[in-house]
Amino acid sequence: MLEQTQEREEIVERVAALDVGKKSLVCCVRIPDPAKPGRRLQEVQTYSTMTRALSGMVGRLRDLGVTRVVMEATSDYWKPPFYLLEAAGFETWLVNARDVKHLPGRPKTDRLDAVWLCKVAERQMLRASFVPPPQIRMLRDLTRYRVDLVAAVGAEKNRVEKLLEDAQIKLSSVVSDIFGASGRDMMAALVAGRRDPHVLAQLARSSLRRKIDVLEEAFVGRFTDHHGFLLAKMLSRIDAIEADIADVDARIQEQIAPFAPAADRLEQIPGVGSTAARAIIAEIGVDMTRFPTPAHLAGWARFAPGVNESAGRKKGSASTGHGNPYLARALGQIAVSAARTSTFLGERYRRIARRRGPKRAIVAVGRSVLTVIWHLMSDPEAAFRDLGADFYDNRTNPARRARNHITALQSLGYKVTIEPAAA
Repeated sequence: MLEQTQEREEIVERVAALDVGKKSLVCCVRIPDPAKPGRRLQEVQTYSTMTRALSGMVGRLRDLGVTRVVMEATSDYWKPPFYLLEAAGFETWLVNARDVKHLPGRPKTDRLDAVWLCKVAERQMLRASFVPPPQIRMLRDLTRYRVDLVAAVGAEKNRVEKLLEDAQIKLSSVVSDIFGASGRDMMAALVAGRRDPHVLAQLARSSLRRKIDVLEEAFVGRFTDHHGFLLAKMLSRIDAIEADIADVDARIQEQIAPFAPAADRLEQIPGVGSTAARAIIAEIGVDMTRFPTPAHLAGWARFAPGVNESAGRKKGSASTGHGNPYLARALGQIAVSAARTSTFLGERYRRIARRRGPKRAIVAVGRSVLTVIWHLMSDPEAAFRDLGADFYDNRTNPARRARNHITALQSLGYKVTIEPAAA
């Protein structure tokens, strides 16, 4: 039985393809030959990636009537030509290099790469990668830089703890957060030259004062001026990075303003705070027309198992693969936070973690969160409604639940008989 497919077989009449490098790019253009119907004209030129040269290329493509320009995602080198072409009104596609592999044994040069990409593009054998609009791109730059800053301050704090251990100062064994108010006062005193354990322990505040005796023992070490010099530099660097994080947060707050309603809706989801909501919007945007269904969004984010089947047999481990690391990090944090709540997502995490482990539970809950996000973003009137932690229990057949319990007891060596309770 013949089925209708969604593929379009028509040729893109006027198309260009770019093989982009750091200093130069090769542009191949293919257009119809007006003198010979059914034949194609081809032009291949090399341009510098400097702005003036790229502007000249844009003018040439406009003169030739090119409607679509395709390029591979090569490092960050694709960004300058992509942004210029996008601003000039061209339909600009960024494609994954894995989708444009050459045939085995085919010669490979920059020129041949551009021609090959153009021929594949004109036959519509490629899929455009998701490139967010300019406003979302700016927000994405900020949220990703914030992640890097948080990682940097975390690494510096680890260095501080290692330095204290090297000096036999066991502060972290007594204080849960050595960078709290008490801990910072104590480290500042060490930098200032104070070495008396009794004096240092007296800097403890509030509930930590109950541990003064243990703190005095923790400060009996060999902290030297060498350690003090390094500690001062590390604390100064931590303060500077935290100040940068505060500035970036303020900038993010400004950039998120047009998308504040969408961020507020996302914060209705268990485990999603303001930071996670901003990161999600920065990575996937607010326009869900790019993803026709929730499954498309989950597949793009690599939160859906891969399919590998041959001769009727499934192969591989059905792993999800590697997707957007910043989105995956945010979804993982959301899943772990939701696991601590008495909600549907929390119960879903716990049920799967018991059977298949926490890693698979994180992926499963992450996909559920993406499904909720897609619906909230697709319909501005939609609101999140928690199904409840008892969702599974209320929808499981009582006879099936009883049978499962009996089977579990029998596997432990018990003989089970049951009878209904008196009314």
